[in-house]
Amino acid sequence: MPSSSHPMTDTRLASLRSTLPALRLLTDPADLEHYGCDWTRRWTPAPLAVALPDSVEQVQALVRWAHAAGVAIVPSGGRTGLSGGAVAANGELVVSLERMHKVLGFDPVDRTLTVQAGIALQRVQEAAREHGLQYPVDFAARGSCSIGGNIATNAGGIRVLRYGNTREWIAGLTLVTGTGEVLELGRGLVKNSSGYDLRHLVIASEGTLGIIVEAILRLTEPPPPSHVMLLALPSFQALMQVFAAFRSRLQLQAFEFFTDHALRHVLAHGAQAPFAEMHPYYVVTEFSSDAASEAEAMAAFEQCMEAGLASDGVLSASDAQSAQLWRLREGITESLARHVPYKNDVSVRISAMPAFLEDTQALLAQEYPQFEVVWFGHIGDGNLHINILKPESMPAPAFVADCERVTKLLAEVLLRHGGSISAEHGIGLVKKPYLGCTRSAEEIALMRGIKAVLDPNGIMNPGKLFDP
Repeated sequence: MPSSSHPMTDTRLASLRSTLPALRLLTDPADLEHYGCDWTRRWTPAPLAVALPDSVEQVQALVRWAHAAGVAIVPSGGRTGLSGGAVAANGELVVSLERMHKVLGFDPVDRTLTVQAGIALQRVQEAAREHGLQYPVDFAARGSCSIGGNIATNAGGIRVLRYGNTREWIAGLTLVTGTGEVLELGRGLVKNSSGYDLRHLVIASEGTLGIIVEAILRLTEPPPPSHVMLLALPSFQALMQVFAAFRSRLQLQAFEFFTDHALRHVLAHGAQAPFAEMHPYYVVTEFSSDAASEAEAMAAFEQCMEAGLASDGVLSASDAQSAQLWRLREGITESLARHVPYKNDVSVRISAMPAFLEDTQALLAQEYPQFEVVWFGHIGDGNLHINILKPESMPAPAFVADCERVTKLLAEVLLRHGGSISAEHGIGLVKKPYLGCTRSAEEIALMRGIKAVLDPNGIMNPGKLFDP
């Protein structure tokens, strides 16, 4: 396999050009840097080259070439990942699917949309709306992330509470394996009990089993008109009680939380303040805007106010105001980017969330007194994002080392509560040392065995998820 100590040679590039003369291939240093990393920015990009195929046939041919030549491949979508899953730091060939961005077909009977894997999530959502339907997976990076990347990490987002993760909406996919074989998995069937469902093995496999080139996406009815409510909370302990109060009365589409630290960063980034004064914690929730739901929402709000679980609240009166309230939550990641945050993306069962929150808050207060910690997350589905901001004066290696020390302690807390070190960002390079706190040794051994079958030469995204 290629490594930093044995860089790839121009001879191999010449071989690839000879094998696929029509393949677009980038070797300019600026392109290598751009395509060789994701949003983690912790590794120095050092790919051999960047291949931009425009068809399944080109992908198949270049994988067969890489398999024969022993060249490692890093599949690349929108590169919005936060776990180092799209990093090419050791002379790998980056295979970007950005030229494979077409809608291939719509089936009005099956309500499915067939797309190439390089298409952006936002374009998929727009295509669904053109047919009077919706693709309900959604999150802030919708304009830049790709469907292939979403599938490879089983992306979640802000409406998992109502619609589930990406996995629930994949009716079929086409995979080019590590040997260059093309597999059609699922084929859009609603019922299919003919053996192992390999489609679900590929979902969340982070490009380690092959390259996802096409997908059949399930669509559903457009969402009903909705209201957004923002609540200010006086304490961290009130979170799950407020969630229980609203969930008992409403069919929630989303239930998100963030802290005053998060809000300050979003306000500094241009958002409008929702209340005259700051509060320690906030919840933004969404539900249908019919009269009955509005009445139940107000009843839940009054119940929380009377119990001292909420300090203030605002209910959207228009789509524009709903967008303003959602910006307070969706704008957090972008507003934190300049601070180079170290990110934890963890999950536990919703029933375990109160105890986990208590233990985690105590751990981070003890271990991170010198850092600003910004919390936010999808509390309604048990997913919490913890962002530790690097002080400007602190060298990045020392900052990362201290954060990794604490992540080991956090992994132990997750193990006690039966949680996962990665809820929706994948394992990649960042979370690889902690995989054993989420999966047993026997499970990891089975995963290695599955990879060996689909990728016997170990060329597909090597070093991600687990070591060779």
